[in-house]
Amino acid sequence: MAVSETIKIRMLRLTGFLGLQRSTVGVLAMVVLVGMGERMAERFLPIYMLALGSGVLAIGLLQAMDNLLSALYSFPGGYLSDRIGTRKSLLIFNLVAMAGFALVVLVPSWKAVLIGAVLFISWSAISLPATMSLMYKVLPLNKRTMGVTMHSLVKRVPMALGPLLGGLFIGIWGEQAGVRLAFGTALVMAVAALFLQQLMIEDDAPDKAAASDACTLTPEKNPLKLLRLMNPSMKGLLVTDILVRFCEQIPYAFVVVWCMKAISQPVSALQFGLLTTIEMTTAVLVYIPVAYLADRGTKKPFVLMTFVFFTLFPLVLLYSRSFEWLILAFVLRGLKEFGEPTRKSLIMDLSPDHCKAGMFGLYYLIRDVFVSLAALGGAFLWQISPQSNLITAFVCGIIGTIGFAVFGRDIPVPVNSEKV
Repeated sequence: MAVSETIKIRMLRLTGFLGLQRSTVGVLAMVVLVGMGERMAERFLPIYMLALGSGVLAIGLLQAMDNLLSALYSFPGGYLSDRIGTRKSLLIFNLVAMAGFALVVLVPSWKAVLIGAVLFISWSAISLPATMSLMYKVLPLNKRTMGVTMHSLVKRVPMALGPLLGGLFIGIWGEQAGVRLAFGTALVMAVAALFLQQLMIEDDAPDKAAASDACTLTPEKNPLKLLRLMNPSMKGLLVTDILVRFCEQIPYAFVVVWCMKAISQPVSALQFGLLTTIEMTTAVLVYIPVAYLADRGTKKPFVLMTFVFFTLFPLVLLYSRSFEWLILAFVLRGLKEFGEPTRKSLIMDLSPDHCKAGMFGLYYLIRDVFVSLAALGGAFLWQISPQSNLITAFVCGIIGTIGFAVFGRDIPVPVNSEKV
């Protein structure tokens, strides 16, 4: 009896330390299931589209769509979460993604991929404001960065294992059939996630009768009006974040092409999946220590280090021409996640209490509208030369990192803060 009580106490301490509650566990389960299916296929979409006869510009268009749709979906995702609650909004988002998966499975055409991508490729973006809002509703102030970190950490599990399984599918069934089978698996996992999230996530629909704040009663639909509530510190973070995302997105869609087609010693699909696993494993190892430290004080140093790693990756990738050197590059790419959960938590800290999901979505709306242009521009730079693409990305990262180092602001969080 004493042993079981000791184990129970230790488990409660562990779950408390990690910010795990029923609703947050339900969200994390959804992230694993939907993410695993999505990542089995999404990272290989450029190769799949080439196999179906598309050109380089179509690949650039796909990545531009990803960023643009992430932008356009983020604010409605946040507004809907503020309006009807996390549980109901996530149900809608999952059904939309499932429709996209089904289209790619049923229609073997690169044009169908572009249409299906409208539905599934921005699932993470549209669901993220709702997820972040839930973390801030159910967790104490001094556990919110940890909650956001657990979301980011768990999300990296399918990001690490999904491409490895997707590479295995391609190795067995080929570039076309393998990717379609991966999307079929994604559809099955999304169905399982839908039932699980509805079972575990508590209904948090706004109580209009009890609400007293006008913004809570009627979440703001006009992003221009909501923009007036964005404080100068968040605007500074937004501008520098845009520049650093230019650094990431200019080469993003072509990283797999660089590794499997462009370098002197190309890697196989399975090896590329392994590189992605190495990247995500690196990210997972740094998440919890960084979250613990960030929850106890200032967040700016961790965000700044993230921007540094973002900036260095395209430069190191430029000189990585074999699998062994690519391992080093992808370890560095994993380190760019060093302070990503901290950055998300900082956005929520800087957002007004009465419409955090909406403000979070607005931030991503503005950021990704600009960044979508970088993704499309990356295709034109790639046509000039892969080197032009990677060097331009590096320069954008330098400007953004220096800007945040000089102008970035922070909100220290008291160690003994309690849930309010």
